[in-house]
Amino acid sequence: MFLNIILLVIGFIALIKGADIFVDGASSTAENFKVPKMLIGLTIVAFGTSAPEFAVSMSALASGSTDMVLGNVIGSNILNILLILGVAAIIHPIAIKDNTIKKELPLTLLISTLLAVLFLDISLGNGTLNQITRSDGIVIILFFLVFLYYLITIAKQKKESNEEPPKFKLGKSLLFVLLGLIAIIIGSNLVVDNASSIAKALGISERVISLTIIAFGTSLPELVTTIISAKKKEQDLLVGNIIGSNIFNICVVLGIPVTIFGGITPSSFQIIDIIMLIGSAFLLFIFSETSKKITKLEGLIMIITFIFYYTLVFVI
Repeated sequence: MFLNIILLVIGFIALIKGADIFVDGASSTAENFKVPKMLIGLTIVAFGTSAPEFAVSMSALASGSTDMVLGNVIGSNILNILLILGVAAIIHPIAIKDNTIKKELPLTLLISTLLAVLFLDISLGNGTLNQITRSDGIVIILFFLVFLYYLITIAKQKKESNEEPPKFKLGKSLLFVLLGLIAIIIGSNLVVDNASSIAKALGISERVISLTIIAFGTSLPELVTTIISAKKKEQDLLVGNIIGSNIFNICVVLGIPVTIFGGITPSSFQIIDIIMLIGSAFLLFIFSETSKKITKLEGLIMIITFIFYYTLVFVI
């Protein structure tokens, strides 16, 4: 099992470094084709921080580890809000813009609720199994297209006055995209294979391993970006990174693999996992709505909620 742990760590390093290289290459490629920076930031960078989760989900579904797919998405989204934003708020209170409160946070809550409705077939649809079908995946992707339309609308409203040259020439940019994708694919295979082996060796479920180790490992890019943004007091980048990442996680990380490979029927997930997925998004919305910021006290409440939930993960 020691070798599995080493390979798991190597896999996370390959995922994170690969995502970083991919974002640099993709952003520079877009700049070579004169794509507005605002749109690059809202799409390529947001997808780049979710690339580790996406690669893990694709690899997990291809190998039949369906519990790992849902756990990866749910765990990452809960961790992004309760732990990462909680830590950031303790470092410095986070101001939330009106536009974020009125449009982006409700959309995050709506998409989280949509996932719960689609998954809870037994409780809400008189089904015999809780599952996410290919048609559910298509519905999720359609909601994502609405989000993309919203991003493009925002980008068009932003007028960029200065034009900077691309970071790399087109050939080097495309090479970075290719190298980043290769590292992400290799890293995702290492993470899925070795996380499954560790779970079996310890006698714990894929649900637990995906909600904890995999969710934390694949959320490291968001954690690093958020802490740096909090220290620099870059509020827009900080909140936008988390909101964008959570929407990408559900719509792209889950929706696309399910649509490609077919439905999934996770066997070990509890209602508490879905409750916390919606609850964390609702908590963020309430804190933002009441005072238009997340205070240090509210950040502490988020972290306490995070600890409480993860205590339940190991108990239930």
